[in-house]
Amino acid sequence: MPLSDALLGSAATIARGLAIDAIAACKSGHLGLPLGAAEIGAVLFGDILRLDPTQPRWLNRDRFVLSAGHGSMMLYAWLHLSGHDLSLDDLRAFRRLGSRTPGHPEFGHTAGVECTSGPLGQGVGNAVGMAMAARMLDARCRDGQEALLDYKVFCLLGDGCLQEGVTQEASALAGHHGLDNLVLLWDSNRVTLDAMASETQSDDTAARYRALGFDVREVDGHSIPELRKVLREARDTRNGKPWFIICHTEIGRGISQVAGTPKGHGEGGAAFAVEARAAMGLPAETFFVSPEVRQAFAGRAAEQVQAAAAWRTRWAAFAASHPEIAAPIDAAIAHHLPGNLLEEIPLAAEGGNVATRVSAGEALSHVARQVDLIISGSADLHGSTRNVIAGGGDFGPDQPTGRNIRFGIREHAMGAILNGMAYDGIIHPSGATFMVFADYLRPAIRLAALSGLPVVYFFTHDSVGVGEDGPTHQPIETISALRLIPNLDLIRPADAEETAGAVCAAFERQDGPTVLSLSRQNLPTLDSIPPRIRRRGTQLGGYIARAEETDLELILIASGSELQHALAAASELGTGVRVVSMPCMERFAREPHSYQETVLPPECTARVAIEAGVGVLWRRWVGDRGRILSIERFGMSAPGDVIMQELGITAKAVIAAGRSQLGGRS
Repeated sequence: MPLSDALLGSAATIARGLAIDAIAACKSGHLGLPLGAAEIGAVLFGDILRLDPTQPRWLNRDRFVLSAGHGSMMLYAWLHLSGHDLSLDDLRAFRRLGSRTPGHPEFGHTAGVECTSGPLGQGVGNAVGMAMAARMLDARCRDGQEALLDYKVFCLLGDGCLQEGVTQEASALAGHHGLDNLVLLWDSNRVTLDAMASETQSDDTAARYRALGFDVREVDGHSIPELRKVLREARDTRNGKPWFIICHTEIGRGISQVAGTPKGHGEGGAAFAVEARAAMGLPAETFFVSPEVRQAFAGRAAEQVQAAAAWRTRWAAFAASHPEIAAPIDAAIAHHLPGNLLEEIPLAAEGGNVATRVSAGEALSHVARQVDLIISGSADLHGSTRNVIAGGGDFGPDQPTGRNIRFGIREHAMGAILNGMAYDGIIHPSGATFMVFADYLRPAIRLAALSGLPVVYFFTHDSVGVGEDGPTHQPIETISALRLIPNLDLIRPADAEETAGAVCAAFERQDGPTVLSLSRQNLPTLDSIPPRIRRRGTQLGGYIARAEETDLELILIASGSELQHALAAASELGTGVRVVSMPCMERFAREPHSYQETVLPPECTARVAIEAGVGVLWRRWVGDRGRILSIERFGMSAPGDVIMQELGITAKAVIAAGRSQLGGRS
């Protein structure tokens, strides 16, 4: 039974009180949105959202994304009131060490939090990704004409989110694809952190979103009847357009001293907590929830639990009659993948000479045939990045089961959308661009690593081997910069067989993202190393590519396109030289020390590492005595092989460095 307007109004007041109390207790946080958007939360969690607080990750739930994550107490208050596993004690511990209520919501840390939105605007991209994934799953899971997966994605954003470019990129894609399962709610309070919003924006946002293809509505964000009417229409209507609902609100509502001003954004209003609570009609008791509100929301939660259970019964029946559709989804939820992915990739032809971007695309298509829920996208570069799933079709309004996504020239949005698709753990997303453009989606990569999302990035043109495009397109520092992100694997394979191992390792990883660093230029197939050793060694992160024949005197270490130079140099330097391929420092570092020392015996301190980029991170592997052949400057415009020669990334340079390590012996 729907909760009355009066009761939802009381719940909004209580949610305001909880936010004031939590932020006043820790003297830190953002009051503006929790107070200004209280009625929005009341209608969403009290009437609109389809949830099961006892099983917050059930498949057909509606998703709520708080893009303006600084307003986290708004979400925490409503998760508590709606019956999720978040107690009043958790609210009292807001922003404290080890609490379940950190300053910004974190995926996997708090029940009911759908994503780690982090920087402003990322949450909008996440929501678009969730809606795209929902469209894909809905198209797969139809029982006749009746939808089994018909959930909607609701996203609350603020002026700051709208000003970030990633929001515009993601919104353009949402409109282009007609994602009518997406509802954006703009908390339009006309205030940013430093000043009134009019100081920095004067565009017609409603007209802009209409031009993008959205169904745009405007409501009083404090009117529960208006909010209920428009949100029910958005929930129940499929009209081929995403929704953009402008909710006119007052920031910091309820604290008269700061309401409607930039001072209402942060914790400044907490100084007036006592009088504000009294003016709202709340008792002196802090963290107060009235019995009436508690009982009403408990009743709604019980109804939602029953509805979710009924849906799961439908799903079980569907799964029994359509196992070919349901089984891959259930397997994805359980993190189960076929155990033979690598075996399905044919061995490369001997004597081959092919770019790893090409090898990676071929391996992707083979893996995607085994895992139906892998998708691949590119930022208008499929012709260069080569990561097209063969026979997969293009995702679009008329082909929602398409497995290749054309993101357009929108790297920022691509990163955030891939994360949104990955949060449910069903669709396994990947995306591509040139390595040098990785910085455009770096915030999203960082959030994927923080959230443990299994996103795969095909980043090609990974060195000065790019050639004539020049230093603007030669990512000298980018690979090392990405390696600095915790929980991110970066794999830089040396040939087709290492690439096969890299692609499988990336898609088999379930606890974090992986960057595949791929060459534009052709690389020789390293036939001197057995294919299965190259494949397996890549998955370990590092392995012995050439063993010494006599006592070990020198170790040469390389990754990617430079492994060929290390192998060539070793044949000149003598029988006591070992070559180690290290395509992934992170995977190698996770291996037991016993394995690491088998590959890099600590007693052999004469070492040379070579990579066509900045070299500081190789110091860990060569030690204080070792030499690093790297590029510590920007590149130049010339053919790639000429640049490599000019900058000393050659077998000849490895030989000279090796001889110096051996004390000048030839």
